[in-house]
Amino acid sequence: MGQDGDGVAKRPDLSPQTRIILDSIADGVFTVDLEWRVTFFNRAAEEITGIPAAEAIGRPCCEVFRANVCESMCVLKYTFDTGKPIVNQPVSILRADGTEIPISVSTALLKDESDQVFGGVETFRDLSLVDTLRRELDRRYRFHDIISRSPLMRKIFSILPDVAQSESSVLIQGESGTGKELLSRAIHDLSPRAKGPFVALNCGALPDTLLESELFGHVAGAFTDAKRNRLGRFAMAEEGTLFLDEIGDISPALQVRLLRVLEERCYEPLGSSKSVQTNVRIITASNKDLAQLVEKGEFRKDLYYRVNVVKLELPPLARRKEDIPLLAEHFIDRLNKLRNKKILGLSHDTLALFMNHDWPGNIRELENAIEYAFILCREGLILPEHLPEQLRKENAGVAVPQGLTLQDIEKRAIFEALERNRWRRLATARELGIDKNTLRRKINRHKLVVPSSSPD
Repeated sequence: MGQDGDGVAKRPDLSPQTRIILDSIADGVFTVDLEWRVTFFNRAAEEITGIPAAEAIGRPCCEVFRANVCESMCVLKYTFDTGKPIVNQPVSILRADGTEIPISVSTALLKDESDQVFGGVETFRDLSLVDTLRRELDRRYRFHDIISRSPLMRKIFSILPDVAQSESSVLIQGESGTGKELLSRAIHDLSPRAKGPFVALNCGALPDTLLESELFGHVAGAFTDAKRNRLGRFAMAEEGTLFLDEIGDISPALQVRLLRVLEERCYEPLGSSKSVQTNVRIITASNKDLAQLVEKGEFRKDLYYRVNVVKLELPPLARRKEDIPLLAEHFIDRLNKLRNKKILGLSHDTLALFMNHDWPGNIRELENAIEYAFILCREGLILPEHLPEQLRKENAGVAVPQGLTLQDIEKRAIFEALERNRWRRLATARELGIDKNTLRRKINRHKLVVPSSSPD
């Protein structure tokens, strides 16, 4: 190993055997010197980029790759500056024909026998097929506008068409931010009333006097500011669906009026003595347990039975963490289109932080966190420093595992399901929508330790 006139270590020439090996692998491989000039370009690199090795060698790597991170977040520069390798980071490049394709890149330093750096190496893999498969998975795990691979949600998906086709009242229970209105819209879209209007009202956002007017409308002169007739939400939703969110917050007096509408299918606008017939399907939702409110005398039992013909319970995001990567990717894709950006996704550390967080605000909190990150992250991957300060503070003491994979996510989901079911494997298998033997194999594969006191 020698040095040139400037004292810079020369790169060693690759042996014919090494070149044959590098040309035979499916991943693209190229090396650069300390001035960023390409010094080696294998056959797969030619195929992926559409650039012959003869044209690539000797040129600056940014001219060859034209990647979306070349100018601002060059992965090789990061490795040169820090000495740390990059592993499977997603980026996109422009092929010679102008086509943009997704790839994943890994980087490392090249050192001689005396541990002196003389260049860098980057390997990259074409993710076009993976991207196609991702879109197929997105189609598979999407039910209308709801995205989930969680067994808990898939159970709801399986019965939703039958629920939608009925005319029965539906009660959706779930914490704030779990997507209750989204689910109600899916029911409407699948129902015979799909061509009719879908009207939503948050009952917890209005005082009683305004809420009554919003629901039933009013006639001119009904109260001081009522200068003209006004239609209520029941009239707006005629022959369609009326979604009443946070129904547990309405007063006992208004509960009586709502019960009458459900029983007699008619109502009187405020200030009017004339009944109006209504043909509306009611879907209600609450982040409170209405059964407990009935026991406390805070919600009428007869109204509860009227709205609770079919009950759907949306699990919190903490119980469906396997959905976090899918949901994050969905929000990133949507915001990229809205903001005209090219954010690639979440870094491993960010995904690990997301998986460790309990998400008390559920999907709405996740969406808000990503929207916040879009303000600070100009391109590339969303890093922990791009997230809201409160989210970073709450997870500051949590050790984040590197390189979180779908297998890690599956392992965690199975472990949490086992804990919820007190390690009863049959009950866990039912919740996950798999048979007991499949669960047993997954427990063994992930090396989950079953307590000796496990009931089965």
